[in-house]
Amino acid sequence: MMAMQYSFTLPVDYDMSIIDRRIRDKGPMLDGFPGLGFKAYLSARKGEFGSRENLYAPFYLWQQPGRASDFLTGPGFRGLTQSFGWPQVKTLIVWHAETTPLLAEASFATKETIAIEPYSSLADIRDEEIRQAQQQARQRAVVASISAFEPTCWTLVRFSLRRSAPLIADSSQIYRVGHISLS
Repeated sequence: MMAMQYSFTLPVDYDMSIIDRRIRDKGPMLDGFPGLGFKAYLSARKGEFGSRENLYAPFYLWQQPGRASDFLTGPGFRGLTQSFGWPQVKTLIVWHAETTPLLAEASFATKETIAIEPYSSLADIRDEEIRQAQQQARQRAVVASISAFEPTCWTLVRFSLRRSAPLIADSSQIYRVGHISLS
């Protein structure tokens, strides 16, 4: 299992209804994509829920990591790059993913990125993250909880999809969910 995210920072005066329309029109095109666990079409508006920027930042959970290559080499991603530019695609090794049957009801997402100290026990961190992801998934508002890490920069990522708006936290980015594509 692998997670993937890219993000576009948009100008402060950008008309975010363009992103909303794009998600509404193009979101269903990835419904049923082979090997995809889910794609969450995410956006954030500067000043809303503590966001410092306007963002378009889709998040993917791949059941079959090789299918991510199929997506990135396909026409949908090519069209995205022609509209918004060439993003840095972050790939994450998933330690744990909990999803519920209510995944399609997600309205908000949170992502927290934490630096992993050099020479830390990755096994201990993984075990604690799995426990936390399982515990978070038991919360009524949470419909997905992902714990993953990125070994190039040594960061831990906690991602969740929620049915209601979370509390604003300084270290988390909060997004609105415009569409969820499921395989």
